[in-house]
Amino acid sequence: MYNIKRILAVLLLLPFAASAQQKSPVLTLDTVLQRIDKNNILLQSYGLKAESYKHTAKAATAWMAPMVGVGTFMTPYPGQMVMDESDKGSIMVQLEQDIPNPVKLNANKRFIESKGKVENETRGVTLNEYKAQAKRLYFGWLVAQQKIGILEKNQKIMETMKKIEEIRYPYNQSKLGSVYKTAAKLEENRNMITMQEGDIARARAWLSSLMNMKGNSAFAIDTTYRPTFVPAPSIDTASLAMARNDIKKMDYSIQSMQLNIEAMKKQSRPDFKLRFDHMSPLTKMMPKAYSIMGMVSIPIAPWSSKMYKSEVKGMQYEVEAMGKEKAAMLQETQGMLYGMQFEIQSMQKRIDAMEDKIIPSLQKTLDVNFLSYRENKMELPEVIDSWEALTMMQSNVLDEKLKLYLMIADYEKELYR
Repeated sequence: MYNIKRILAVLLLLPFAASAQQKSPVLTLDTVLQRIDKNNILLQSYGLKAESYKHTAKAATAWMAPMVGVGTFMTPYPGQMVMDESDKGSIMVQLEQDIPNPVKLNANKRFIESKGKVENETRGVTLNEYKAQAKRLYFGWLVAQQKIGILEKNQKIMETMKKIEEIRYPYNQSKLGSVYKTAAKLEENRNMITMQEGDIARARAWLSSLMNMKGNSAFAIDTTYRPTFVPAPSIDTASLAMARNDIKKMDYSIQSMQLNIEAMKKQSRPDFKLRFDHMSPLTKMMPKAYSIMGMVSIPIAPWSSKMYKSEVKGMQYEVEAMGKEKAAMLQETQGMLYGMQFEIQSMQKRIDAMEDKIIPSLQKTLDVNFLSYRENKMELPEVIDSWEALTMMQSNVLDEKLKLYLMIADYEKELYR
């Protein structure tokens, strides 16, 4: 009997367990950013590219394959008169090997390896872009959720007024137009809620794609989260150069270019070639013979050195230009961040004033007007006006908050770009 009761209890709890499992997980902003960093497909491609440069650099120190040839040596054409046995020629085996200069190979290897560092910093730049995009979507979702809460709260007030009008109408204490007006306001409010739900669905799908999840994945956000502005302790060009990924990428690009210049300068070093020839005469009267030849290139010849000398000069100008571009970017970013700091702080003060002074006054106005309306001391249009004023101001405050949050996201993006 006890076992039967336990089985029945389990069966009764199954629907509740299923509904608990179907509940959408709540993802904090940090969790979203970590999943983008770990799972985004495009970000994974940069790591693979950097790894490919490691193997390409190893291949740069490899020698060319040896060449082996077999043929005849000083063999007369058919039909020619052979005056002496030695004129019959020989069977020749030839072995040839190019021996590149190791200094040139190692310089080229270092240049190719440096490209991997540039790819890793390119990943950092793209990750920063994705993080800023994710923050904007997350903050938009957060504000949309807050707007829905306000609209639902204000909808209850309008529903109460609609019920009051419907009760008063049979007793000629209200007009039929007032009933329709409240109904229209309710529908307008529902449409605004639907619009916010659409924004949330769009943000959810976009965030899912950034995290490499299905577009229709079900999850919620932490609605208690409130973005806070933390100004950078220092915005000098030195600290910006250490923090910004695009500056680090430029530094590695300059280093890579300098290594390329060094590799190009090493083109003045000679390369070598070794050739061995073995001849087996077609007659026994002649001895077997061999030939060993070593060859060296002369890259310092004027008609040859012109190529790498000109390329080195061109790349040196390019490195200098990149240095100037880096300095200009740091200077521009410094001024931009200072301006963004002042704008964020000013907007924060405006929002605080709206929340602390304007909204409470409008809320009290609505409360007083609604109380007078319930006591039949005020007409419906006056209450609706105060209701619309409060709703509009609450919506405006949330719009300003969204602008503030997006500015914070842009500030952090520029700080660590």
